Amino acid sequence: MESGGVGVEPGGEWGWPDRSLLGVLPAPARAELLGLGSELTFGSGGVLLTEGATDRHLYVILSGFAKVTATVENGQESLLAVRVGGDSVGEMAALDGAPRSAGVVACGPLRARVIGPDALRGLMMRRPEVAMALTRIVADRLRWANRRRLDFRGYTVKVRLARLLVELAVAYGRPRSGGGHVIGFQLTQPELAALTGAAETTVHKGLRDLRDEGLLSTGYRTTTVHDLARLARVAELAEPVVPPVPRRPRGSAEERP
Repeated sequence: MESGGVGVEPGGEWGWPDRSLLGVLPAPARAELLGLGSELTFGSGGVLLTEGATDRHLYVILSGFAKVTATVENGQESLLAVRVGGDSVGEMAALDGAPRSAGVVACGPLRARVIGPDALRGLMMRRPEVAMALTRIVADRLRWANRRRLDFRGYTVKVRLARLLVELAVAYGRPRSGGGHVIGFQLTQPELAALTGAAETTVHKGLRDLRDEGLLSTGYRTTTVHDLARLARVAELAEPVVPPVPRRPRGSAEERP
């Protein structure tokens, strides 16, 4: 990871992120979902999904994180999003049967459950809450992409970077002893630049400014947001930010069906 990137291992004793598929499903439906298909492991750079492929299976990430990429008109690869333990990937092709709109690659060791389209369809018929959760996830991701496009046109790079960091902290962060919130995956400066639609040098300056203002600190595989509320003000967010709160550990008595 490059100096000044974003990072931390997802998962651990923190449960599934609240906005992920596994985080939003009730325990019985989650248990049934995880009973389907088979478990696969990937090393760093392992390909889960290939852009343009016609397969229709769904992956549910159990641990680790992955990057979602697509090829732009000039042939270069662009980072679209990140996915962590608890997230699903491949749901659009699984739902509509169209070719894959993006590729997904593991970043470090990753475990995932792969579920075929027929098994998924059967589960959605038995468990309407699974169908509703997948529909909500697709809608949330469309809204996220629309916000990014609007941010590119309406805000400075520093504001766009602050907005991205607030979203990542709220979606994937965990409180740190002594204050602040740790973001739960690793991104390099070029990848932050791709997600904010900015030049890498400008992102480097934006991160430096935010560090100098005491809003965040970076280290090996870690980024800590020290003051989420103040970072949200820098991000010019009109809505109040709800900080992440501890979730039940995976496998606890409350989580078992």
